[in-house]
Amino acid sequence: MLELLDGDVAKVYVDAGLPEYRPRFSPIVRTLVAEGPLSIRALAEAVGVTHSAASQTVAQLNRSGFVTLEPGEDARQRIVHLTDKTRSLLPTIEAEWQATTAALADLDAELTAPLGQILDEVVAAVERRSFRLRINSSGVVGDGPSGRVVEDETEGVPDS
Repeated sequence: MLELLDGDVAKVYVDAGLPEYRPRFSPIVRTLVAEGPLSIRALAEAVGVTHSAASQTVAQLNRSGFVTLEPGEDARQRIVHLTDKTRSLLPTIEAEWQATTAALADLDAELTAPLGQILDEVVAAVERRSFRLRINSSGVVGDGPSGRVVEDETEGVPDS
């Protein structure tokens, strides 16, 4: 589903002449517009993703020239800034965001429940019992080198 939706948003950016811009960039860009330059950790918190996911997205944004990174107060900290290139594209990025929001409302009207509600239910169910555990408990797969289905998801994972 994500591939279908995100893929179509990506095609909209290609149609708009921004083939290097990815849908996953918009939450970061919109947060930087609203909040100003932020550390990657602050961006991750604001967007609601892991530090690793934010770091990967920021690295892609940086490679594409949409952001720059500057050292923060702590040598390990990097502060993310929008570039002039990105600022010039903000009207297009904002227009896509609004169009996508309208398209989501249109899609929601065809569903038995809003997509966001369904996704929240999926997340809650998977947090209660992971998809991995559900697959392993089918009895069809899951016998690893130990020859048994793993019941405890932390089993065999080294402490870090």
